[in-house]
Amino acid sequence: MAKDASLDIVSEYDLSTMINACDQAAREIATRYDFQGTGAKLVFDRDTSKIELEANSELKLEAMIGVLESKFIKAGLSLKFLDKSEEISENNMVARKTLPLVKGLDQTKAKQITALIREKFPKVKTQIQGEAVRATSSSRDELQSLMATLRSANFDFPISFNNFR
Repeated sequence: MAKDASLDIVSEYDLSTMINACDQAAREIATRYDFQGTGAKLVFDRDTSKIELEANSELKLEAMIGVLESKFIKAGLSLKFLDKSEEISENNMVARKTLPLVKGLDQTKAKQITALIREKFPKVKTQIQGEAVRATSSSRDELQSLMATLRSANFDFPISFNNFR
């Protein structure tokens, strides 16, 4: 009997791709004419998984977020990694905004994924393992169609796949 195929469904980003996208956005902000003399800067803190934006007005911050989003799209990163819910803080003619990066599956997100899998693919077995959901099936083709279905599902969090065996 053939061994079962499995894959892990996770919500995490590739660190090197994230650093690359943030560096490209910071370089574009530093060289763009409309940001000259505004004190605009973008810093990615990999220890706390946050992107810090600073400029002299809210309008410039929104433009910086647009530049960052365009670099995310070019790098193939999901915009769902950015948590833009935090308010802009202004003091002394400096506007700041922190964009925490959403990473990891909590229990409710994992349950959403397993419920969808049980509904669409009753033969696939799922198991929640910390911040990942392991899906196991006897057919690799079924797991590949599962991946396509999950990619097309409209979750409010990003998902990716690893350990496809």
